[in-house]
Amino acid sequence: MKTKFSISLIMSGVLLFSTALFSAQNDSWSRPFPGHRIIANLYAVGTYDLGVFLITSEDGHILINTGLEESMPLIRENIESLGYSLEDVKILLTQQAHWDHTGALAEIKKLTGAEMWATEEDARVLRDGGFSDPHFKGREPFKPVSVDKIIEEGDVIELGEIHLTVHEHPGHTEGSSSYSMHVNEAGRDYDVLIANMASINPGVRLTFDPTYPGIAEDFANTYRRQKALDVDVWVAAHGGQYGLHDKWQPGQPYSPDTFVDPVGFIAAVNRYEDRYLKYIADEQR
Repeated sequence: MKTKFSISLIMSGVLLFSTALFSAQNDSWSRPFPGHRIIANLYAVGTYDLGVFLITSEDGHILINTGLEESMPLIRENIESLGYSLEDVKILLTQQAHWDHTGALAEIKKLTGAEMWATEEDARVLRDGGFSDPHFKGREPFKPVSVDKIIEEGDVIELGEIHLTVHEHPGHTEGSSSYSMHVNEAGRDYDVLIANMASINPGVRLTFDPTYPGIAEDFANTYRRQKALDVDVWVAAHGGQYGLHDKWQPGQPYSPDTFVDPVGFIAAVNRYEDRYLKYIADEQR
């Protein structure tokens, strides 16, 4: 069995690797990418790899995630290219309180006057700008965001004709969340999920000196609960997680079936669960 000292050395090396990895990924995280319609009133307005989603209604819009701190001009441009206005956003949500998805929240909140809604666990991290995050511990901070409302499992967020159900899917962060809704397009009903995939960041500890108490159980429960959902169309916090660039290319005409992929969703959850089981097995060696 590894000693605590040897595991600490391993984790330190993993964290160095993680920092380098994040630096390499920043190009795809900040690279512009055209806004496009996913299905019905759900649009992607983020960057090449960071998922930012706009749900529209005649009474205002919901914006989920923001990408990096410098992402607001890209988000605004994408929203306007689709015929909408950033200033009409009324509710801000996030799938996970990590800097690569929350960086522009404070700026957009100030600009629009929108309310920030978050799960209790992620609200804590949003309010202190990432310093209470149990994994990053302030190493990747963002501007603090005041939270106006706490949401939890089963809540339905209503704005105009939008009815968005909250799913708590912790693990990646303590308060990670997904959101589902039903839409009708061209006479067909679709179950749509904005999914927070339960990936494990390098350096996270699941069993020995866990990153936060109960993290291993949170991951396991999230995989189980996600596989029990009815999903026709799904997107995720990273384009690479839901095969964005295989499913849609700039200039491609809109079709409600472009992102229909129920089999792919279950396969993706299974892949993350397999990695989780291997990760635990490696920790136990």
